[in-house]
Amino acid sequence: MHAALDIFRALGDPTRLRIIHLLRAMELAVGEIAQVVGQSQPRVSRHVRILAEAGLVERRKEGNWVFLRLGKAMSVVPFLALFDRLDPSEGEILWQAADLARLAAVRADRARAAESYFAEHAEEWDAIRSLHVAEAEVETAMTALLGREPIGHLLDIGTGTGRMIELLGDAADQVTALDRSPDMLRLARAKLPQDAGDKYVLLLGDFSALPLEPGSADTVVLHQVLHYAQAPELVIAEAARVTASNGRVLIADFAAHEREELRLRDQHARLGFSDEQIESWFAQAGLALERVETLPGQELTVQLWLGRRGSARIRHQDERISA
Repeated sequence: MHAALDIFRALGDPTRLRIIHLLRAMELAVGEIAQVVGQSQPRVSRHVRILAEAGLVERRKEGNWVFLRLGKAMSVVPFLALFDRLDPSEGEILWQAADLARLAAVRADRARAAESYFAEHAEEWDAIRSLHVAEAEVETAMTALLGREPIGHLLDIGTGTGRMIELLGDAADQVTALDRSPDMLRLARAKLPQDAGDKYVLLLGDFSALPLEPGSADTVVLHQVLHYAQAPELVIAEAARVTASNGRVLIADFAAHEREELRLRDQHARLGFSDEQIESWFAQAGLALERVETLPGQELTVQLWLGRRGSARIRHQDERISA
């Protein structure tokens, strides 16, 4: 618990109040806050240190960047609720409006960086996409497979450009997206809705050692990620570890193939997977394979495997779906 006096002292500065209001809108890097408030990064860092010591904000290092979000301590909640109950002065209204306008510019910068990255890598991605079924068909099949069951806390492992955030985020109660590339996380951050608040958490981490507590996620998604793993069974075991009882793990990846150039050119560690491999790894991890869907493409077949944690229900052959 943080002392009320420490919290009031931390809030007793206009710049620190501005930082709190900005972080209520979205998670931001220190440099992005400096851009919005029009102050040097070292000066903003000093303000952030005071807010962090009071428990009002949390810092998270991501590569060479430090990202900030509102603190989660229960002692902080009443002070944040106080902002909603107080009528702002005319001066506060003006700086809040100006800050939000500059925050929109930060979002635009993120979007431009994403577009630039996509343009640079478009030929590589198009070459792979031309081999398999359209992504829209894969995404439709994924949402259909998850059905109407609540998403709950969604964990997107290897979020990449953040497409799964766009696809499933609205239906989730909470979203955690993880990637080992800071560049990819910056691209994914550009996909967050403007009213993201604290619903979305983007983490730098590895899929073989997830920085989450056991049983903390309800729905875990690995979309075109597993073929990069040297030890896919360990990745599945980690996904199962953080999945809650009766929670689900959905993998979308390639069926076994022989396109060796994907290993050499695109760093694929595995050339797809068979149903038997996935079912075996699921069983070792305490997951029951419930459904499999097959989506044939030009030269590569996309497979969807849906497993459930702690379920005694085993997939039957007539539950297999083929496109």
